[in-house]
Amino acid sequence: MSEVHQYTVNLEWKSDRKGEVSSPELPTTIEVATPVDFPGGMPGIWSPEHLFVAAVNTCLMTTFLAIAENSKLEFISFSCKSVGVLDKVDGKFQVSEITLKPELIIPEGTNEERALRIIEKSEQHCLISNSIKSNIILEPKIIVEKRTSSV
Repeated sequence: MSEVHQYTVNLEWKSDRKGEVSSPELPTTIEVATPVDFPGGMPGIWSPEHLFVAAVNTCLMTTFLAIAENSKLEFISFSCKSVGVLDKVDGKFQVSEITLKPELIIPEGTNEERALRIIEKSEQHCLISNSIKSNIILEPKIIVEKRTSSV
């Protein structure tokens, strides 16, 4: 596998403060717009800020899935809520921090500490988190699903 990869994303302005993102590598498009927090913002449409936080969240998941598979970690489900904070730093808007709240459900008998270490390792190796200057806060939650005995 090559050490260098390229991802092409195209943007076309449609009207007002709205555009459409596409990629020649993908079959779908995403409507994007200025967020409602800003003048001319449009409700109900993905904003660059949402996509930025989603990129970090998605990267955590895909990195976790790869590390969990390589580590042979058995789990039932993985989900993650994320919140990005946009504020002014040195007079410029930036996403200063992103809080990731992954929730991992593991079967009874799975080592909780090992599962937690795998989530932490996933965040440390997430290429998107490593490519940005936002502070990443990880608040993982491990839930052990008790086995039910059959009668």
